[in-house]
Amino acid sequence: MKQAKLWMLAAILTICGTSAFMTGCKKATVQEAAVQETTVQEENTAQTVKSEELIRTSQSWDGVELPDYLQGRPELVAVKYEFPAGQKLGWHHHPVMNYGILVQGELTIIGQDGKEKTVHEGEAVVEMVNTIHHGENRGTKPVILYMFYLSQDGLPLAVQHPEIPLE
Repeated sequence: MKQAKLWMLAAILTICGTSAFMTGCKKATVQEAAVQETTVQEENTAQTVKSEELIRTSQSWDGVELPDYLQGRPELVAVKYEFPAGQKLGWHHHPVMNYGILVQGELTIIGQDGKEKTVHEGEAVVEMVNTIHHGENRGTKPVILYMFYLSQDGLPLAVQHPEIPLE
């Protein structure tokens, strides 16, 4: 009963305002308060949380099994990358596992063996570990890519290989 009275007070304050409550609400009724509560409930049910698993794998995009976890305390790193259209990244490798979500554009990843993978907007990708590769934005708009690294303190996220020329 006490909760009902508090609910009624809150409904009257919402409908009439605090100053109107002190002087008397013109036409605030229990019915109006109930209608407002129903509207709020309908609005809340229309907004639901959705989840969609984008990827679950134990392999990188080229089909190679991922290594076992590192020993010791983990360091998780999140990085946002932006690549202009036509941009090529240099050859590099990742000493730690990483994966990401491409939120804009298309990114083509090329392994040193010539194997390619084009990642499209909205797709997830698991990068190669300890395998030399590079990326290219062959599209017409910038690439925006969020990457998540499972690293440890002091480990680089990528090791560059400037000795390998880009074609």
